[in-house]
Amino acid sequence: MTGRFALFCLAAVAVLATLTVSVTPAAAQCRLCDTPELIVDPVDKAEERVQLSVETMLDFDQLVVLGDGSATLAATGARMTEGGIAALSARAMVGEVVIRGEAGRRISISLPSRIELHNIEGGRIRLESIEHDLPSQPELDANGELRFRFGGRLEISGAAEGDYRGDVPIVAEYR
Repeated sequence: MTGRFALFCLAAVAVLATLTVSVTPAAAQCRLCDTPELIVDPVDKAEERVQLSVETMLDFDQLVVLGDGSATLAATGARMTEGGIAALSARAMVGEVVIRGEAGRRISISLPSRIELHNIEGGRIRLESIEHDLPSQPELDANGELRFRFGGRLEISGAAEGDYRGDVPIVAEYR
């Protein structure tokens, strides 16, 4: 694009959350009691559901594109552009996710290393190197919560004007 700037708008990257471990507690009725009551096995009670909620979607907002290049939005919030990407909007936001479940449980969380984003005109770009700020052995805190942030590197090549969207599948399960 010689002699003019292309304003590139990347809308929020939606997060597709996949939850596993959805075992409901096993229960039995006491037949020897005067008043029937429901007895829940404590071992089964430990298998509560893992809940995932997206607090903030990953959003590169707007880029000024002069040619091929990349824009990085790290999980820490750090921003960087390379090549023909002249600017990344200050309103760009990293994704933030909250996992809830049984306090103190270790949890396994997986994100893809890359996804493809699409616009309404059929254009495609790639979100590469999706990174997160999770510890190496993630576990739910005393309140049964774990928060983490994620970002990535957006690769732009060719004419890429438009509003791009895509899903980042996240899988969370107890270990």
